Amino acid sequence: MPDRLSPLDASFLHMEQRTTAMHVGGVMTFTPPEGEEFDVDAFIRLIGHRLALVPRYRQKLREVPGRLGLPVWVDDPDFDLSFHVRRSALPAPGTDTALRELVGRLLSRQLDRSRPLWEIYLVEGLAGDRLTVITKTHHAMVDGMASMDIGAVLLDMTPRPRETRADEWRPRPEPSGLELAASAVLENLRRPRGALDAVARTGADVREMAAGVGRTVSGIVEATRSAARGRPVEPLNRAIGEQRRYGMARTALIDHRAVRKAHGGTVNDVVLAVVTGALRYWLVTRGEPLPDHTTVRAMVPVSVRARRGGTNGDAGNQISAYFVDLPVGEPDPVARLRRIAAVMDAQKRGGRAAGPAALVGLAGLTPPSVQSMGARLTSQYSSRLFNVLVTNVPGPPRPLYAMGARMQDLFPVVPLAKGQAVGIGITSYDGWVCYGLNADRDAMPDVDVLADAMSGSLAELAMRS
Repeated sequence: MPDRLSPLDASFLHMEQRTTAMHVGGVMTFTPPEGEEFDVDAFIRLIGHRLALVPRYRQKLREVPGRLGLPVWVDDPDFDLSFHVRRSALPAPGTDTALRELVGRLLSRQLDRSRPLWEIYLVEGLAGDRLTVITKTHHAMVDGMASMDIGAVLLDMTPRPRETRADEWRPRPEPSGLELAASAVLENLRRPRGALDAVARTGADVREMAAGVGRTVSGIVEATRSAARGRPVEPLNRAIGEQRRYGMARTALIDHRAVRKAHGGTVNDVVLAVVTGALRYWLVTRGEPLPDHTTVRAMVPVSVRARRGGTNGDAGNQISAYFVDLPVGEPDPVARLRRIAAVMDAQKRGGRAAGPAALVGLAGLTPPSVQSMGARLTSQYSSRLFNVLVTNVPGPPRPLYAMGARMQDLFPVVPLAKGQAVGIGITSYDGWVCYGLNADRDAMPDVDVLADAMSGSLAELAMRS
């Protein structure tokens, strides 16, 4: 059988429209050893050699004729490394501001659906002899946890690059349209969840379908309730265009842990409290009224790999989400943290992870054409479900290297849904917590104000610890 996308993976393809590119990625900066230069050409060759570690990066999508099934991954017989790994350079003096401007422009471009859905940009000329690596990978390929798989290609645990086995990749023959259609029909007959008209084949199949319907309906009810409680928040929820800006902030992990130790909760709760304080400050600079009861609803994706018996090596998306009302109207930073910790604890104990993932989960019960409609409706009404995406993915706790150069930081990239002016990604790395803000260019010309406020918000909490 062909390697078919899961319903959730496919939903990210259907969500993608002109103004909502659905790629994730990262912005990494490297410093070579003193007195040495980074060999970019050798690094490109190393990337090509190590693609054997991540086979998906040499596969492309194929649609099934007649939309009889979800798309499949097939080997790309015309794979061209030079298309996917590109070189760029910043104009002198190579400021961080110029880098952020370049990142915003690169994020604005959608990935080419006719090729493997990833790109890497090697950017030279950053002040301090630093090199920047910018990655883009379509969300249909990976979620926040699995997207770290690109690190298997780029990074080493020591300055000396590790040995990798010889790359003997040969593309498998691409299936014909008839073969794809036949395999989709066969899968639908074998799996009642893939076709409603097959559910009556056996009593066991009926029970399985009923359970699947029940889980989906439960998720839809919860998402509908959330939508009823939610409302767009100006200026976070506005019509967006195709162009992006990018903001960065780097804070010390030890400071987050000190706050957690002093006031309870988890490090993730502290991160959400930092984001809340930064949003509060940013809204004030916008002149927005903030009564004490004002909240901003965040959708906080969580990995469910462990609960489902998976591992970080599993392909595809295995995520759910919590809705968390961030108390931006609360003036006391410690009170904000405690309210967030209480809400997160209640959701975890109640198992109430739901939201957009439940809506697009209908794809497991419906034909691809209906699934496409459901995914787009989810994106269309995302500002009613939540106001801002905040995702926190733990990264490596120790330093990593590329061709002997030490990675200094790792800023994540998360996509924007329709009506979402900014998405906030957070990654911990080597004692740092890195905040990456992907924002609409016109809706958020002041994204750097929000990014800079992260450090001030953490300092506000630390002063009370």
